[in-house]
Amino acid sequence: MSSDTKRAIAIVACVVVAGVLVGCLERPKQAQAPAAIAADHMAQWKQRNPDQANRWVEEERERHKIQPPADNSPLLKAEQGKSHVYGNYSERDVLMWGRETEKLVVEGSRIFHSADRLGGTIGVSCDMCHPDAANTHPETYPKFQAQMGRVALLRDMINWCIQHPVRGKALAPDSPEMRAVEAYILAQRKGIALDYGKH
Repeated sequence: MSSDTKRAIAIVACVVVAGVLVGCLERPKQAQAPAAIAADHMAQWKQRNPDQANRWVEEERERHKIQPPADNSPLLKAEQGKSHVYGNYSERDVLMWGRETEKLVVEGSRIFHSADRLGGTIGVSCDMCHPDAANTHPETYPKFQAQMGRVALLRDMINWCIQHPVRGKALAPDSPEMRAVEAYILAQRKGIALDYGKH
């Protein structure tokens, strides 16, 4: 590479850096709440992508009663230094925890309410016997299940139901679908005390 080319590249790089620095100095950003930043970014994305702005979380929440995740914001209000377990987390982190958790639960609701997504062969979905995950009692697992003749975990019972009443194929124990369905069933019993083994 010639010395003139190197000099031209160095000049362009300096101009770019200077432009970035001037832009930063001219427009100091005011601190925005993490929720406002996230909402603003999502609104911009939806405006640029009207055909892709899928409202699946909101739509599922409107169709089915879904319990909200716990509000973890009080964890950040106490006196927490760097040595505290929550000392390095921010409001944005707490917001992300809630949104990601809710997305998993909502995906579980979508599967729970869909015979097709469950892989059923007779048009039956979980909600036909368990509307909004009623009468699933995840807080009682592990427990002895007479249908199986052994102690079962919640995911074992989910698969038994998929294989028998739904007439579908069992989900892999740690598949995204199993994790989502299990999360939805657990979320719907929010506030109920654990009491494993209870019938």
